[in-house]
Amino acid sequence: MSTNGALRLTVAGAEELVVDVTPGEIAPAAHREPVVHAAAVSASDRTDGRRRYEVTIDGWVFSVGVESAARATLRERATQAAAAIGPTGRAVVKAQIPGRVVRLWVAAGETVEKGQRLLAIEAMKMENELRSPRSGTVESVSAAIGDTVELGDELLVVG
Repeated sequence: MSTNGALRLTVAGAEELVVDVTPGEIAPAAHREPVVHAAAVSASDRTDGRRRYEVTIDGWVFSVGVESAARATLRERATQAAAAIGPTGRAVVKAQIPGRVVRLWVAAGETVEKGQRLLAIEAMKMENELRSPRSGTVESVSAAIGDTVELGDELLVVG
């Protein structure tokens, strides 16, 4: 699942227990062998790259979610960044790769929806679309078709 083998285990219950482990850290149990059954996977689990299991140990049943620890950490950081923008904050869209602006679908003053195409940057003969991180109004556009942009350059602001 991940390059270093670390996994994130999430055990559902009264309070969620989240543990990051590597396979070598799991010691053999002194009690009866656990019984493990694959559980139904939801659409959000598939999107997040998570697998679900029901584990029964000495009569206790646990619902366990398993995912790559690296992917879980990345998802948590992305969620925190999205929460920092909030529903009323401004979202500054920056270049994620160096390249050349080849398409511009919006202009200042236009209303956009979350996920709507804003502009495209060509890099290494590949066209990369940037989409709106939130719904709102385009406050400013700093890029024009044909502009060369570097990583981190501000391209536009959605307010």
